[in-house]
Amino acid sequence: MKENKPQVEDEKVECSVCLKEVPVSEAVNEEATDYVVHFCGLDCYEKWKQQSENKSE
Repeated sequence: MKENKPQVEDEKVECSVCLKEVPVSEAVNEEATDYVVHFCGLDCYEKWKQQSENKSE
């Protein structure tokens, strides 16, 4: 007989741009100088990158 193991829910993080919750295993992350930011996909990553470049100009 198989033993029923409780399913472990994936830890979730918020996308740094749209704030959508995504599992850590699915999040794209980019290390910044003093912190790590997470993104739900490449679209949000590109938006974040554009905003970062605009701030530094």
